[in-house]
Amino acid sequence: MAEETEVSRLLEGRVAIVTGAGRGIGRAHALELARHGARVVVNDFGVSLAGEGTTETPAHEVVAEIEAMGGEAVVNGADVADFAAAEAMVRQAIDVYGGLDILVNNAGFVRDRMLVNTSEDEWDSVVRVHLKGHFAPLRHAGAYWRAEAKEGRQRAARVVNTSSGAGLQGSIGQATYSAAKAGIAGLTLVAAAEMGRYGVTVNAIAPVARTRMTEGAFDTSAMALPEDNSPIVAWLASEEAGDVTGRVVEIDGSVITVENGWSHGASHDNGVRWEAAQVGPALRELFAAGPAPEPVYGAS
Repeated sequence: MAEETEVSRLLEGRVAIVTGAGRGIGRAHALELARHGARVVVNDFGVSLAGEGTTETPAHEVVAEIEAMGGEAVVNGADVADFAAAEAMVRQAIDVYGGLDILVNNAGFVRDRMLVNTSEDEWDSVVRVHLKGHFAPLRHAGAYWRAEAKEGRQRAARVVNTSSGAGLQGSIGQATYSAAKAGIAGLTLVAAAEMGRYGVTVNAIAPVARTRMTEGAFDTSAMALPEDNSPIVAWLASEEAGDVTGRVVEIDGSVITVENGWSHGASHDNGVRWEAAQVGPALRELFAAGPAPEPVYGAS
């Protein structure tokens, strides 16, 4: 029991926003952060799996769960890809709780199609909620943290973004989702490099879990539960993780893996401008010198 008491103080006094926190992985994150002492802004736009509006208010249920365990939380219904609404969400955390320390970008939905069947609207909608929905809250939270640092009140701020194995290795039938999640991984690297001077770390997770986004797409019976991802988020959101930034961590149940991402491989300097006839042999030699790419998920 002593160990549980120590762990529960991991995020004591810290203020967090979790987007898409009404269900699934986001809900699990919000509950986990609250268990460790964080006060949580529970964001959920209340949309269906396909991104359509509903009358459901799952964020209120999550807030009630947090309050029942003795924690503090408030509801936010912002569309995180709406630039002004994202700014108001950040301002809500500051106004209600006196500041902001943690941003967990999780909101998203899927509209899976093979590439040649994907409509322009489907592409725009998925990229908007995932990629712009990460950018907008991060941009406004980052501006707040920069202002705090300049005023001598630098916070031990933490951002945890949500990428995916689909964005890191690719996934058949998910070209749009994969592109958006790959963009989030790139955004994480740049934000980590730019915002470190203000005391901000920026990392990403690639979670694996049985949620309404995965159910129906394939057999999910052996997949991890949403809450299996959240302890990693809690630690990355803590002051203890201040030396970890610009990393992507894949989580699959009890297995955590640090993703290496793109890096420079073997190279060949021709000394002069390449001729087209020279390129094939040179590239084939370089391909042979390095590891083969990991197969795309779903590839036969």
